[in-house]
Amino acid sequence: MVFDDGSSPAYCLVQGKTAPRQGEDGKSYAIGFEMRLPLAWNGRFLHQVNGGNDGEVVAATGDLKNMNAVRDVTALARGFAVLSSDSGHDGKDPANKTAGLAAGAMFGFDPQARSDYGYAADAIMATLGKQIITSYYGAAPQHSYMMGCSNGGRHAMVAATRLADQYDGIVAGDPGFDLPRAAIQHAWDVQALRSVDSDLKKALSRDDMNLVSAKILEKCDALDGLADGMIGDIKACQATFKIDDLACKDGTTQCLAPNKVAALKKMMAGPTNSKGEKLYSDWSYDAGLNGGDWRMWKVESPIPPWGNNPIIAVMGSSSLGQVFTTPPTEIKGEPPALVDYLSTFNFDTDAPKIFAKGPAQVNGKTVEFKESAMDFMTPPDVDNPKLEAFAKKGAKLIVYHGVSDGVFSFNDTANWYDKLNANNSGKAADFARLFAVPGMNHCRGGATADNFDMLGAVVAWAEAGQAPDRVIATTRAANKEVPETWAKDRSRALCPYPQVARYETGDKEKAASFICK
Repeated sequence: MVFDDGSSPAYCLVQGKTAPRQGEDGKSYAIGFEMRLPLAWNGRFLHQVNGGNDGEVVAATGDLKNMNAVRDVTALARGFAVLSSDSGHDGKDPANKTAGLAAGAMFGFDPQARSDYGYAADAIMATLGKQIITSYYGAAPQHSYMMGCSNGGRHAMVAATRLADQYDGIVAGDPGFDLPRAAIQHAWDVQALRSVDSDLKKALSRDDMNLVSAKILEKCDALDGLADGMIGDIKACQATFKIDDLACKDGTTQCLAPNKVAALKKMMAGPTNSKGEKLYSDWSYDAGLNGGDWRMWKVESPIPPWGNNPIIAVMGSSSLGQVFTTPPTEIKGEPPALVDYLSTFNFDTDAPKIFAKGPAQVNGKTVEFKESAMDFMTPPDVDNPKLEAFAKKGAKLIVYHGVSDGVFSFNDTANWYDKLNANNSGKAADFARLFAVPGMNHCRGGATADNFDMLGAVVAWAEAGQAPDRVIATTRAANKEVPETWAKDRSRALCPYPQVARYETGDKEKAASFICK
């Protein structure tokens, strides 16, 4: 069917399901998908990989639900043939209705659904997407790309290892490439917050986090050569800002209660077990910690059916229990039960379950889980990345990450890149580059310039050899967290890590006044 509604170029819409099967949990599964094939095709294929728990066929437009990696022009509008899928399960399957808020993670009781969610559905869809293109246009795509943010960024980084032969370029935004470990952080955060107040939503107020942000800026804003409300030199900031300095002492004002400082310090240090062994990553102190998105992930949401609990205590809780640990633990899909699961999570005995595999009881029968969560969710070389096949093919990878991301640590991504660079004799930038976005929360938002075109950058790199030495980011009119004192058209240079955008001279609102060094 051809659509031409005036909002995008005319395209043919293909919708369907593939790989239907009966799951070990007794429920029906298939990979649902849609593909939008523009009549004015540019010869390119974009595999759009989506976020959250998947389970939904998101419109295949290539704009990642306006997560800003395509500036203001979608991939479909540029002429890409775009594919989107639900990664092999229906998050609104009526069979899971009684699971309430945990329904979207019920697929975790079926081993194949776990694998499809992690990587297997992507392999099927990459092939099918190209077959549809060839059938429709009478020619195979000249160039193929993948792009996603959040869990979509995880899909993208997994594909760079598992499906290196399928793509010429990949864009991975705020990637949850280490997601099972990051999910342990959810329990760590909830327990830290509840040490302050049994109602975790009251543990850190908006005023508290505004103060934290202001104090971080006070110490770090000018480290990149310009006090502009954005922290360019985030590494130097970590050595300069000390959260303990915010603890109230006799006669001090503009401070936080010591127990609040202790809770935030614990959250930012990341989870450990009783032996002190790190279970995930630490986090960077950045100006965007007062962002609305950071708060919605970690502290509270404006959603009454969730009990106004944060995302980590709803989707995060059910995913940790039902998808990322083996054997899976069924959690009642009610706010108190979801919070309680994280509140009682044991970092000595429960955390190792992200590495576990083997038999488990599902609906009264024994089901074999042959892959651990770390097996099916992360790149196979997650702790020792090399990307040999990807580099050998000549493909290009762009990773971007908000430094104030509240769900996946920028530090974890930077550490991954450091290992990749070391494994490639310091030449990882020949095929893979990481861009830090100061002040940005998860995929977007915060007081920042979060509008940029990573898709255009990876295409220019893959097809014309134009390596992205900088990517220009601008503010968005729709971003209400941008201070009124900033120019409406503020632009900033995003630099390849570990370079920093440093102010040199000229208009303080323009990217041209900064150099990457």
